Formats: sequence, structure tokens, C-alpha cells
Amino acid sequence: MGKNLDDYNRMRDFSATSEPAAKRSSKKTAKDHALQFCIQKHDASRLHYDFRLELDGALKSWAVPKGPSLDPKVKRLAVHVEDHPMDYATFEGRIPEGHYGAGDVIVWDRGVWIPQEDPTTAYAKGKLKFELQGEKLGGLWNLVRTHMPGKQEQWFLIKHQDSAAKPESDYDVVVAEPDSVLSDRTLLPKKAKAAAKPKPVRKPAPKVAPGSRSAKLTGAHKAKLPERIKPELATLVEKAPDGEWSYEIKFDGYRIMARIDRGEVKLFTRNGHDWTHKLPAQARALAALELESAWLDGEMVVANEQGVPDFQALQNAFEEGSSSNILYYLFDMPYLNGVDLREVPVEERRLALATVLRTHEDPLLRFSDSFGEAPDALLTSACQMQMEGLIGKRLGSPYVSRRSGDWIKLKCKHRQEFVVVGYTDPKGSRSAVGALLLGLHDRDSGQLRYAGKVGTGFNETTLKTIYEQLLPLKAKKASVANPPTGFDAKGVHWLKPVLLAEIAFAEMTKDGSVRHAVFHGLRDDKPAKGITEERAAVVKKSAASASVTEKPVGKKASPAPSQAGLAAGKVRITHPDRVIDASSGTTKMQLAEYYAQVAEFILPELKDRPVALVRAPDGIAGELFFQKNAERLAIPGITILDKDITGQPVMIINNAEALIGAVQMSTVELHTWNATADKLDKPDRFVLDLDPDPALPWKSMVEATHLTLSVLDELGLKAFLKTSGGKGIHVVVPLTRKLGWDEVKDFSHAIVSHMANLLPERFSAVSGPKNRVGRIFIDYLRNGLGATTICAYAVRTREGLPVSVPIFREEVGDLKGGNQWNVNNVHERLGEVGHEPWANLKKARQTITADMRRRVGMKK
Repeated sequence: MGKNLDDYNRMRDFSATSEPAAKRSSKKTAKDHALQFCIQKHDASRLHYDFRLELDGALKSWAVPKGPSLDPKVKRLAVHVEDHPMDYATFEGRIPEGHYGAGDVIVWDRGVWIPQEDPTTAYAKGKLKFELQGEKLGGLWNLVRTHMPGKQEQWFLIKHQDSAAKPESDYDVVVAEPDSVLSDRTLLPKKAKAAAKPKPVRKPAPKVAPGSRSAKLTGAHKAKLPERIKPELATLVEKAPDGEWSYEIKFDGYRIMARIDRGEVKLFTRNGHDWTHKLPAQARALAALELESAWLDGEMVVANEQGVPDFQALQNAFEEGSSSNILYYLFDMPYLNGVDLREVPVEERRLALATVLRTHEDPLLRFSDSFGEAPDALLTSACQMQMEGLIGKRLGSPYVSRRSGDWIKLKCKHRQEFVVVGYTDPKGSRSAVGALLLGLHDRDSGQLRYAGKVGTGFNETTLKTIYEQLLPLKAKKASVANPPTGFDAKGVHWLKPVLLAEIAFAEMTKDGSVRHAVFHGLRDDKPAKGITEERAAVVKKSAASASVTEKPVGKKASPAPSQAGLAAGKVRITHPDRVIDASSGTTKMQLAEYYAQVAEFILPELKDRPVALVRAPDGIAGELFFQKNAERLAIPGITILDKDITGQPVMIINNAEALIGAVQMSTVELHTWNATADKLDKPDRFVLDLDPDPALPWKSMVEATHLTLSVLDELGLKAFLKTSGGKGIHVVVPLTRKLGWDEVKDFSHAIVSHMANLLPERFSAVSGPKNRVGRIFIDYLRNGLGATTICAYAVRTREGLPVSVPIFREEVGDLKGGNQWNVNNVHERLGEVGHEPWANLKKARQTITADMRRRVGMKK
């Protein structure tokens, strides 16, 4: 490890910051892999951009105060700072206060840099000329060392005059493209912090009459009714920003855009699918507004008895074909009566929308009100009422069809104190404490009752500190009236009920135990006897009177038991608190719960297909085992096929019991064959796995996917897509079962070779890292007998536990990467589109013809 990486480590406390520590690594050159670059937007004491180029096994780094400019006439000061480790190229997050570089960091751009001469020599000379192939930046650039005095070297970053150059007066790239290329994160611009509380919502004066053809609204202009408008999406933030914002309730429903054209109403999902036939009552209500033309934006929801949106009830309504109780909460109007309102400030658009809705009131159409109170107080109220959270909208902002920092979302996290009543011994690599056992006092009897465990949210430092505080409090017996029994009681050390733990959690189960708990700290500033389950007041109104009842915070209505839920109840999950992925804190039990929740989606993809398992008994950081047969695996409900064609027994997972049983045996990944048990000698699909050089920007993957789809379209083959859960995309081509393995594999190989011959600078048909330098290897090897591909909806053994997810081809350009969804956020995706991207996959009837073979260069 070089001196500068030693400097990097010395300047940071890795027990406090989530930045990656520098480790020793072998030096690599441009000959054996593409060199990567990244630019991180860093909101430290001053907002700046960290420009990093990979060289000699590290990231050479410069702090660019104003960020890069595409204008060759503009020289940007670049202050040379210490080298950073290669792992830093994907770092996003917050560096805590009081530490070096404190502030928020996002990856603003990333990709490949191509030096125009030997980079080590050019760097030593202080004159680097290179090409950038990034998500945002491209073309030739120069980094030139100056002789200006200072504690650190002063360089200039200058854009070379080429086709990628643009005058800054026409296009300022840092203003036009402010967001992360890896995630939905953005760094909101800082405003003056003189006021501690947000300013009240402005009362806009302009109004628009629903029948008028012109609107006296700022920025409005006449235009034809657009065929499609994509919705504006909100960015998740950790806290409410300063400045002028309005806040609305975040609804737990389906996002729907309504298009009205001379009485004809069309209702579209976020991904552009026509759902008008599913929502006839709402379409009639919109038609009754008697608008000439409009685009309206809102959320379809079903409310429970307490008036809170209930997503399960909404799904049930769609499944039962009953839309009569679905409410359409409208919150924006980007177009009205021949006038495009997208450049109109949000507060004026919303006032115009409210005016429209008041003219013809319908119980199915509701206006989403905004609230003028401080966002912290609003969020607290929303969470107590078991809402999802808040949506904030920057006053004065236009409507844009993308994820924007002008719309933000603040999500609820249930959080309160619990009494620490015991702890378990550590397992694996953990030290001191395994999990803390929690308790709460019953509000009626006053008894201290067991409330579950928390095993995540710790680091080695906090574990040691906690253990020292627990030792003096050891007790011979449990202080809770209902101590856990069976496996949960093994190895428990009971404590006097004195200490309190601050815990965040997803919800409380019916039996009073926390789910998805995360530790936030110990405290002793309150008496333990006063700690009960926090409850929020819920007002139930009737025509005659109103009464107040109490409802436990975080407790959700229990849906009807599903097949997976019943199966999960049958399968005993041992070591439930074992951490599978340290980065997310996901435990074995939480992984089992994930697979139970997605069983309805993944079981049809597993049905009758031989499956291989990737097991991680010690978590994904430990040794992984790829297992193709069930030898020595006692998985309940699994089917074993002993077929001559396979050469060995193979496993089939056709039910939820076997699925959860596989997780109990430490399975994380599930990989499937391209054939089913009734015809194992005839594949029913082939898969093209687009596997990029890791340094390539995601836009290269987007282009490669479109090119691959174009080739398949030309051949007349329907194809379906899914993210790999890693860095790539899987293209799945269904087939009727007529041809054997060799014929299908040879054809997929011919397609890949054809593409590599057409575009050798983009594609490789040969496996191995050295053969894909700066290119994408299209892996056809998954199409042979016994080969497997990660199953749709299966988890990957990668940091954050990403998931392989089916997607629409129209979505590829909107993705940030092949690992966009993980076990913690994929439910939002499934709630929006379900299995729609692959709804027609099994209906496809197509085969490989002689003409197709000829067109990709095969002899027959």
C-alpha cells in the first residue's frame, strides 16, 4: 500500500465513518483491464466535486470546487489530495460530523478513462491528456499541474475542444444533471439557514377556470395534448431540507396518470401501461369533470377503517375486479385545456387542480392537501397514524418527467425505547454480544413482557461498550413475565431490567415482538418502569359522534395467511439472528421472510426447473457453496429427480415449504435450468447474459441491451429482460421445445459472435476479464445442458443483497444499475408492477428457424 493510501487511512476513523478502508492490492495496468474514473459530489464545509482517476492500484484524486465544465474556455481549479482506495469509487453516504470530510457524498459520474500516452509518465510530468467515457462526461480532457504556491498541488481540469464540448452559457452540466448515477440520491442545494423552521406555504393568487383555453399562470404556454407524460418521481432523503417546501401525505397505493381528451379518459401506470379497464368508476368520474383536455397525476388508494391507505386492500380490490372503493388522490396537473403547465410553479399548478376538482365533486376523486406545519411535526403525526410518510415539493419548481430533487420523500420509521432484559452470546466473527433481548411493560397490568430481539445496528466498538455495561447487571432468572422458550431461550443471559435501548423497527407483531429491529444506542435517562409500547390516538368518526381509541405504533393489519406464510410457519429457522450481509444488517430470518413474501412471484419461475443453490452458512462474506444436488441437505418438500440425462440427482423447488427450507439450509441464491422436468432434453428458452467490464458506465449497458434487442427483433424473436442483481442485464428468449441443448447453445453462440463481429469495440464473444477490457461479454455459456442462470426474484450474494428483477424494455434507460433492487426495496417495485414485465413470456410461441441461423452466419 502506497504512502498516500497510508495517509488516507491515517486521516479517518473507520469505526465512525462508513468509508472503505484502504487495503493492500496488487497494481494493475491498462493492459489487463479498463481504467475507471469517478466524480463524487461532496457536500462538506463547501460543496465540491472529487475527481478521481484509477492509476497504479489507487484513485488519484483532485478536489474541484466548481465541478467540471464542458466549455474548453473554462479552466477549473483542481486541488490534488491524497489517493483513495479503489473501493471508494462506489462510496455514497454521510461522513459524520467532526470527521475529516464531514458531509454527504454521492457518485455524480463514473466510467472509463483512456490515457492518450503512458499514464504513469504523464502524471509524473503533471500533464495528463485522456478520454472520458462516463454517464455524463465524454470526449477528451486535460489535467495540468500549475506552479501556483500552496500547501497542496494546484492543477487545472480543462475540456478539450471536440464534439462533446459545449459553451457553459448554453449548458452547465453540474446544474443540468445534479443527481447520483448509482442511486436515487441527490444533494439538495443549501439555502440560508437563518430560519429554524420552514416558511409557511405561499398563497398563490392565480387561478384557472376549467373551461378556459388559456391560463394566467407563470410559465404556462399553449401546446398540443402530449400523447404521454411520464410522472415526476421523488428522491428519498433522511431529513427535511431548508428552504420553501410544501408537504403532503405519502400514499400507499398505485401511481396513476390520467389523460383526458374530449371526454375520453385513459389511465396509465407509472410505466405507461393502460389500466383504464381496471378502473372504470374512476374513469367515469374524471370524464364528468367535462374538461376539454388534461393530464392529471395522482395515487389510487383504498383506505382501511381508520381512514389510512391500505395497500393490501388495494391489491385485493384489483384482484377481485372491484374498483368502486378505490379513491383517486390527485396532487398535480401538468396539462389543462390546451395549455402546458409543466413550467408553472408547483404551487400554482396545485391551486389550479384544486379549482378544477371543486367544480364537480365526486367521492372517488380527492385532492391531496398540503400542510403548512413544520415537516418534523407532520412526519411524527403521519407515522403515528401509520402512514408511509411525507412527500415534499419545492415551491417554485416545474414538473419534470424523472426523479427529481424538487420532490422528496420522508419515510416513517417506528422508533422507541425498550427495556434490555437479556443478551445472547456472539456467534461467528462477532464479539461480546450476539443480540439484546427486549421488554416492554404492559399498559394494563404493568407486567414486563418479552418484546423480541435486536441483533443489528452494532459495530465492534459499540459491542464492547455495551458488554461492559451489561456484565454488572446479570441476574439468575428472567424479569419478563413471558420469557421465550425453546430455541429462542438457548444461551440467554438474563439481566436486571435497568438499561434502556433506543430501537428502530418496521412493525410490531400481534404477539408484541419487534420485526426488523435496528439498535440505535443505550440510554439511562428514563426510569425503566415507565417504558410501555407507544400508542397513537386514532380518531374514528361517525355521522353522530367521534370516539378516540388507541392503536399500537407499527402494528399492521394481518393479511390472510399465504401459502408462503404457512410454509414459513412450518419450517423452523435456526440461528434466525445470524447476519447474512453486514452492510445491510439483514439476518437469516429476514432473508426467509423476503422469500416468503415473494413466493407468489418466484415459485412460478422455479416450477419444475432443476435448481442449483448458492449457500452461505457464514454469511456472504464467508465461504460460499454452489450445490447442484440435495445430497446431505434435509430440505422439506423438495423434489429429487434422478434422470439419466443429468448425470446426477437434481433438485426441484415447487412449493413454499421447500423454498423456505432451502433458506433454512443457508441458501441465498437460486439458479435454474433452461428446461423443465417433463422435457429436460429440450430447452424452453435461451439466455444472453450481458456482462460488462466493471469500469464501464451504465449507459454502455443500456446501449448494449438495446442493440441486443434490435438484433433479436430483426430475427423475429421476442425477448424479455431482467436485471442480473449484479452489474448486468439478462435477455431471456422463450422457445417452443423442439430443439436439443446443442442446437440452442450453438445458435445463441452464433448470435453473440455475429454481434462481436459487427461491433468488436463494444462486444466480446470470448469469456475472461482480459477479453472484455472496455467491452461487454455476452455470455451464451448458460445455454448448455446443466448450466444455470440466477432465477428471477432470487437474491444475490453481494453487498446489500440485490435481487434479480424482471423489467420492461422501456425501463432500461431509467435504471441506475443491474443491482437497483434489493431485499429491502423490491417490495415497492412489486407493488407498482407485479409480474407485468413477464406477463406474456410463457405465452410466446417461437422457434429457431433455418433463416435465423443463416442470418447470424451459421451454415445450416
